[in-house]
Amino acid sequence: MTCAACVNSVEGILKQLPGVRKAVVALATSLGEVEYDPSIISKDDIASAIEDAGFEASFVQSSEQDKIVLGVVGISGEMDAQLLEGILSKLHGVKHFLFDRVSCELGVVFDPEVLGPRSLVDGVEGGSSGKFKLLVKNPYTRMASRDLEESSKMFRLFTASLSLSVPVILMRVVCPQIPLLYALLIWQCGPFQMGDWLKWALVTVVQFGIGKRFYVAAGRALRNGSTNMDVLVALGTTASYVYSVCALLYGAISGFWSPTYFETSAMLITFVLLGKYLETLAKGKTSGAIKKLVELAPATAILLVKDKGGKVVGEREIDALLIQAGDILKVLPGTKVPVDGVVVWGSSHVNESMVTGESAPVLKEINSVVIGGTINLHGSLHIQATKVGSNTVLSQIISLVETAQMSKAPIQKFADYIASIFVPVVVTMSLLTFFGWYVAGVLGGYPEEWLPENGNFFVFSLMFAISVVVIACPCALGLATPTAVMVATGVGANNGVLIKGGDALEMAQKIRYVIFDKTGTLTQGKAKVTTAKVFTEMDRGEFLTLVASAEASSEHPLAKAIMEYARHFHFFDEPSDTGEFQSYSEQAKFSGWLQDVSDFSVLPGKGVQCFIDGKWVLIGNRKLLTENGIAIPSNVENFVVELEESAKTGILVAQDNVVIGALGIADPLKREAAVVVEGLIKMGVQPIMVTGDNWRTARAVAKEVGIHDVRAEVLPAGKAEVIRSFQKGGSVVAMVGDGINDSPALAAADVGMAIGAGTDIAIEAAEYVLMRSNLEDVITAIDLSRKTFARIRWNYIFAMAYNVIAIPVAAGVFFPLLRLELPPWVAGACMAMSSVSVVCSSLYLKRYKKPRLTTILEITIE
Repeated sequence: MTCAACVNSVEGILKQLPGVRKAVVALATSLGEVEYDPSIISKDDIASAIEDAGFEASFVQSSEQDKIVLGVVGISGEMDAQLLEGILSKLHGVKHFLFDRVSCELGVVFDPEVLGPRSLVDGVEGGSSGKFKLLVKNPYTRMASRDLEESSKMFRLFTASLSLSVPVILMRVVCPQIPLLYALLIWQCGPFQMGDWLKWALVTVVQFGIGKRFYVAAGRALRNGSTNMDVLVALGTTASYVYSVCALLYGAISGFWSPTYFETSAMLITFVLLGKYLETLAKGKTSGAIKKLVELAPATAILLVKDKGGKVVGEREIDALLIQAGDILKVLPGTKVPVDGVVVWGSSHVNESMVTGESAPVLKEINSVVIGGTINLHGSLHIQATKVGSNTVLSQIISLVETAQMSKAPIQKFADYIASIFVPVVVTMSLLTFFGWYVAGVLGGYPEEWLPENGNFFVFSLMFAISVVVIACPCALGLATPTAVMVATGVGANNGVLIKGGDALEMAQKIRYVIFDKTGTLTQGKAKVTTAKVFTEMDRGEFLTLVASAEASSEHPLAKAIMEYARHFHFFDEPSDTGEFQSYSEQAKFSGWLQDVSDFSVLPGKGVQCFIDGKWVLIGNRKLLTENGIAIPSNVENFVVELEESAKTGILVAQDNVVIGALGIADPLKREAAVVVEGLIKMGVQPIMVTGDNWRTARAVAKEVGIHDVRAEVLPAGKAEVIRSFQKGGSVVAMVGDGINDSPALAAADVGMAIGAGTDIAIEAAEYVLMRSNLEDVITAIDLSRKTFARIRWNYIFAMAYNVIAIPVAAGVFFPLLRLELPPWVAGACMAMSSVSVVCSSLYLKRYKKPRLTTILEITIE
């Protein structure tokens, strides 16, 4: 594909195919993403449809968990190929396979319930008695090698074209100054001079040998009813070539020799190829973010081999892509963790900055979670793989970045529309230029002195027309948005901000309101019980046991804080860490003191209810108790008010319609919260806090961070309603949240920003994922969006400026006054550089630096 018109053609072809639900094609990456029904159409049918339209297409990767592509070493003939196919046919779990004998690539579809990728490789290598060696083909590495191949192919074409075009230019410019060479060139050889024969031969090779790709691409575009850059190049160079050949033949017949312009078509093709080569190099740099992320994962891992009794009997090095869930892996000091897993032996510090952005190493002990791609610093670790393949954190980050780079920003619709009408308009302008100059010349509108030596009005007009055709290129317009979006998503990923698409990136620059959830977003989400008061004769330990028993089934952060406090009260001499991965014996020991609970239910935004020993227990806020007709005594109310005014959450506990106690829970604010709120206000964005907590606590927290607009006692569904109320006036609203109860609001907001440490559901519902769970990244997200779209506007200015300024110059508008003209080969150079300048402009975003809060707040540090 060469421009936006090609993208529109391919997308149009794909969307018309039966069984294709959705198709997105990206010019900057030369990738297409197709969602289809495999019962109606296959991947091969999709690739064939694209190839039938004249484009090249090949399958790169898919989200399928049951397919693997392997390179096979050791195939030397037909017998070996048959042996390989025989082994695969006998392997239990292999559904079907395809071996490409040219590239030695083997694609296998298998049943993941029966066969794992490593078992498959081991089965083939063992079945061949070590004759075959199988290597896993990483789809990203395959894509990178194809990009390199395309770049080197373009360089070969450019150098070949240049080496043939330079002699043509020398014959025209330098040789007339050297008598001996000039005499050789004007030597009559048959009907033409030797110089004419040489030029014709050299340029014919450039035109139809090296330039064949332009004719093929132009033909396919016209066959699909569209026009693109290749049509313009083929039209301009053919016009110049055909005229020069006709001028030679006419001179041989009539004896009147007009000037030829062979060098025009040769230099045009050379400059266009130079532009395409520079463009492929620059485009390769725009996708550098994914390459960097892929390189974070190690290539190999050390697998600990166990006997049937579970005892480690040895170790072997395996390809990291062959790790299976449940494998025990050894991670040496200074090496990278191969996949997501849990530490089962050893302790060490791990550098997790690639995910969290925090440079301080994190201690990892037994039952600690580790992330693939992070660096083990000191001690050896044995980890059990829990997430492999596309399920790892790193793979999901790569997938998000890739999806974002595939998506189109709404502003790109403008470029796509311009591209669809661009070429016909340019061809029309070229014809008008030709007829305008030609008719004016014939009618005596300008003097014959303006004509080139031995030239005529036809040649004079044709050169202006060719310049118009060549300089007007829709490529730069097509690249203006996607290259900037690609670089921005990569820069965002490097700064811990994952952007899910071009539309989200575009929307963020328009944000007027940012709505913050309180718990886990503005606060640290590490709630702690600070006070527990019993208002009856019940023993304090009995009270805490009752509350903990009821809250044990809840996933709410406050419930976990209550559990932690009660456990610590009963087992103050035991470790109070309730890490996610506790052994069964520990869980049993700690849960043995809890009472049996029946009819447990969570009441969102209110609390929980259940029966314990036949007694009805309610734990939650005032609303829960009053709705159930339970009166709150004044001494209890005063105690809770006191808690709320000191920014703590008051939790009431009732048993059989009587309030028996209350708990005060504090969740400290994130240290950056107040500064970020102030920074947003300085940027012209209004922060708002929406929480399910009571009004007093909400106002106390809001006052502490500097938020003036607060909505409290809002149920999860109500948060989405609050967002819609702000959207009514056409304002763009962002929501920042972290929990399951935030997902409706994140989905309702124009821009949803999920805190990376939050739940998977919240992350799924959001357009931005703030991986480091740092509120400063809200400012980074908005600032990056603003900088990106400022850059896109500059790109459009660059792209349009070449055409707006250069087309009149190429058409000869300024020739009568200033004698200013643009020879076709110079026009070709300008056209080539327009695309390169746009891509380089996008690459400037790579220099993006996160805004420093001190700069935003205009704080002077001495």
